[in-house]
Amino acid sequence: MNQSVIIPTNIAQLILSRIKAYSLLAKTRLSLLVVFSSIMAYLFENIAFSWVSILLLGLGGFLVTASSNTINQILEKDTDKLMNRTKNRPLPSGNMTVIEATIFAGITGVFGVGLLSFYFNPLSGLLAALSLLIYAFIYTPFKRISPAAVFIGAVPGALPLLIGSTVATGHITLSGFILFVIQFMWQMPHFWAIAWVLNDDYSKAGFKLLPSGKGKSRDAALQILPYNILLIIASVLPYVFGLAGSLSLVISLICGFLFMYTAVQLCIDLTDKSAKKLMFASFFYIPIVQISLVLDKL
Repeated sequence: MNQSVIIPTNIAQLILSRIKAYSLLAKTRLSLLVVFSSIMAYLFENIAFSWVSILLLGLGGFLVTASSNTINQILEKDTDKLMNRTKNRPLPSGNMTVIEATIFAGITGVFGVGLLSFYFNPLSGLLAALSLLIYAFIYTPFKRISPAAVFIGAVPGALPLLIGSTVATGHITLSGFILFVIQFMWQMPHFWAIAWVLNDDYSKAGFKLLPSGKGKSRDAALQILPYNILLIIASVLPYVFGLAGSLSLVISLICGFLFMYTAVQLCIDLTDKSAKKLMFASFFYIPIVQISLVLDKL
């Protein structure tokens, strides 16, 4: 009688633990944010949307991002052991083997790229494959070599916007490219704010992500500001080219200047508290601006 209760409980716990492990490999929350940006770009190009297309775009984008994140963790399994933030991930903690993670990365990558290529168009699949390759095999190893890795990582970080755009149109458009540029510029203050907050942990693994060889310095903080300015300039381009109206223009400018204000604060006091404010401002900036652009098309 007791065994009939214990066995199903153990099985359920095993299933839940594997789901949790795969979710950590995929970085589910991050992957969903990537999917959100891609869907916003799709809606910006095609407000007369199809729910099936949105769901399949979301699925394809999630699978490709999950594959990229998994390969990243396979390659960084040894350095992940050195950082408090990552030491409990499935691979460094020993909860999953490299072989199992590799199979997961292969299946999700192939199915994700295949779905985007064959259901939508080859260009979307090509951009997804390019994003995966750059993130996993160029950005990941370059993080230990130079702070320029942030610029490399910003490319696959912005490509989901182009993917969403090409899913809707079948080709690269001016609007898709502008959305790519906005997301690209946003990533510098976003990444560097995170790098500032987690600098001590990153240093344990030899990662060089702050835009200065001096660590948490005024020089590093000052290098963030130009990208906030470029982001503000990029955010007005949809209005300048007649792709969006005044609603998104006003919202983008307000968000842009508030975002830059937090960067200025960091330049003044050089504290982790200000870096966290910049980081959280970045979390709010991109979804608000993207939603406003879509609403402007209604």
